[in-house]
Amino acid sequence: MFKKYQIILASLAFLALASRPVPAQEKFLQLIVEPNAVQLRGPQAVYSLLVTGKTSDGRLVDLTHDAKYDSSQAKVAKVTQTGVIRGLADGKAEITVEARGRTATVRVDVQGSQDQRAYHFENDIIPLLNRFGCNSSGCHGFSQGQNGFKLAVFGSDPDYDFNSLVKEGRGRRIFPAAPDASLVLTKASGQLPHGGGIRIHVGTDEYNLIRGWIAAGAPRGDPKAPGVVKIRVEPKERLLRMKGAQQLRVIATYSNGRDVDVTAHARYQANNDGLASVSADGLVSVLDTPGEVAVMASYANCVDTFRAIVPRAEVIASYPAFPERNFIDGHVLRRLKKLNIAPSELCDDSTYLRRVHLDLIGTLPTADEARRFLNDKRANRRELLVDDLLDRPEYADYWALKWSDLLRVDRQALGHKKAHAFYRWIRDSLAKNKPFDVFARELLTAEGPIEEVGAANFYKVMKKPGETASTISQVLLGVRIACAECHHHPFDRWSQADYFGMTAFFTPLGLRPSARGEAVIAQGDPITKHPRTGETVHAHALGDTTSPERKLGDRRLILADWMTSPKNPYFARNLANRTWAHFLGRGLVEPIDDVRDTNPPSNPELLDALSKHLIDAKFDVKQLIRAITRSRTYQLSSKPNATNEKDEQNYSRALFRRIDAEVLLDMVSQTLGVPERFDGAAPGTRAIQLWDSKVNHYFLKLYGRPQRVTACECERITEPSVSQVLHLLNAPEIHAKLTHERGNIARWVRQKKSDADLVDEIYLTFYGRMPGEAERKASQAFLQANQGQRRQAAEDLAWTLMNTLEFSFKR
Repeated sequence: MFKKYQIILASLAFLALASRPVPAQEKFLQLIVEPNAVQLRGPQAVYSLLVTGKTSDGRLVDLTHDAKYDSSQAKVAKVTQTGVIRGLADGKAEITVEARGRTATVRVDVQGSQDQRAYHFENDIIPLLNRFGCNSSGCHGFSQGQNGFKLAVFGSDPDYDFNSLVKEGRGRRIFPAAPDASLVLTKASGQLPHGGGIRIHVGTDEYNLIRGWIAAGAPRGDPKAPGVVKIRVEPKERLLRMKGAQQLRVIATYSNGRDVDVTAHARYQANNDGLASVSADGLVSVLDTPGEVAVMASYANCVDTFRAIVPRAEVIASYPAFPERNFIDGHVLRRLKKLNIAPSELCDDSTYLRRVHLDLIGTLPTADEARRFLNDKRANRRELLVDDLLDRPEYADYWALKWSDLLRVDRQALGHKKAHAFYRWIRDSLAKNKPFDVFARELLTAEGPIEEVGAANFYKVMKKPGETASTISQVLLGVRIACAECHHHPFDRWSQADYFGMTAFFTPLGLRPSARGEAVIAQGDPITKHPRTGETVHAHALGDTTSPERKLGDRRLILADWMTSPKNPYFARNLANRTWAHFLGRGLVEPIDDVRDTNPPSNPELLDALSKHLIDAKFDVKQLIRAITRSRTYQLSSKPNATNEKDEQNYSRALFRRIDAEVLLDMVSQTLGVPERFDGAAPGTRAIQLWDSKVNHYFLKLYGRPQRVTACECERITEPSVSQVLHLLNAPEIHAKLTHERGNIARWVRQKKSDADLVDEIYLTFYGRMPGEAERKASQAFLQANQGQRRQAAEDLAWTLMNTLEFSFKR
């Protein structure tokens, strides 16, 4: 809550700063006004000007809100102080624009201003319901509506909305004879009590548009009228100074080729509130953090994106030359240089040792392993370490846990035997280093007895074809299509037809009895209907623009061919992004399973390169891991420098990362030398080996183990809590391990007669490093002062190390 409060305050503050004049010392060589000529056609036509100043170094600075505007014929065309031109009467006019001592003129031609407007419910009214959130799921788009008034969510069913507004309740919501008395206007404008507050103010363009539609008899509109086919945001990209601003313009193109300025009626959303905010009218205000932010504009089920690149204000006069260990570093360094950010130094060997152990196998290095590595003088010791870890069984254990979360290995849904068969297929695939395209194909096309064909259990966990399609899309492509089941995706291009086209691949599947038990079988040729139009939807892949045809047989074979193809625009990129996010703490696309045009990658060139590397390696995931872990970027220190202390997006330093619940529990058991016991699991089973996510365990639940009821990465809770801190400090179970007679502490106290050796052993075991000089002196002094209770003192020292950030976080 506090963080959200800070974001709100920051957004309000910078919205105020956005209209602040550009510093007087900034000199502009040129004033650019776009467009330089405007044609306004039809009644109430408007067009927004964008005013830009060009500096001596070629930078473009938005001056739209700083300029002054004047119309030569105010009765023909008037202009607001934010540069919006409105046609009032047929004729011609000139708009004079003045900013920073320079002027420019814009020719305006107004025609058809007095024509009678042909209102159209879908083109005119639904965009306003979208803009003001009236049909959102939190308002009248809620499944039960609000106060007896329900709209289709996000305008997904215009016929339903028209009937709700015009016909339902004997037409009580509109009053053509006295439009201003219409309930829809008096409620929305706050003249009558309204739970949603004031959405539209009296006298505004939006109010007058709805009023005019009602006065015209609330027509449905010509069904053959042109509709919006696309929108474009202008400008597409801009380099902005910290705390700078940029006004956007949104143009809708109709099916007859006509362009209309819809800036005032579009919806906007930034993909990173920590970098920028955007006002309801499309004014983007960036904060004081370097990086890249995308702002989505949405109108009439069409979307487009503006991208702002925000470098640090201080330019690095002589950018240092950093060595590049592979292709990854080049892409990262080019982006950092563009942002005036220098990367941190390389991490030391002990940090790398611990980091790569936890990232690769979810297991701490032992004290002996740490000693060997820290004493290794070979130049390629880090690369050799990765090769060794990739061959260890813990690699398959740890990554099987991660994929079991995503693919929902759920004992409650499958039963013990079937869930274990599903898990064994996942783990065996990873142990064999099965190419990921083969892994995906086996999952997609699995059939037969589910106790024998492990991957087939996936189709028992999924209850409906639509759930299967959305899970496959999210896990294997990183694309969320679930909300397109009921309406057009609000932030992407996916329609209900796209959703049901993917669903149709799985409608022939069923669980049927066989001689060898329950089996997954594809049979029949079921027809999938569009829920709103009733039209037949043939199976087709996302983005498939070819004419859909009836596909006989097991349709999944066609889907598998498309999905695992090197030409697939999502498959390799999704795996590359997921793998990168695991090792670097943040995806190039973030969230990692929300890939869409309006949420672009922070470094598109790097994501392309990682995808190509994966394809060239024939989807060998270990080769991708080797490339990432050998890069200088992965091996950077978490210690910031003066240039990158605010950067958390561009991989200029290692990020502090929470450790997974299962890994942390194993770390506690490993460092203290007392294994954990799990109900129903064999003695010695580690938490990362638990295939059953429903094993009852308080520690795992407290630290955010997912329940595997969705395919979203967000199921795993990564936010720290006070309860977690208190548990690690005070839990009787952890104290019992700490003081166990056969635990590590008791054993070391017996074996290590020297306090120096005992301190080294504890630090190597808990941190994977030797103690620093100050740490060594303080620890030995503590043990010396408690020689009569040496074991308890050693336990206290171990307990202290366990309750530090260095233990509980990757860094």
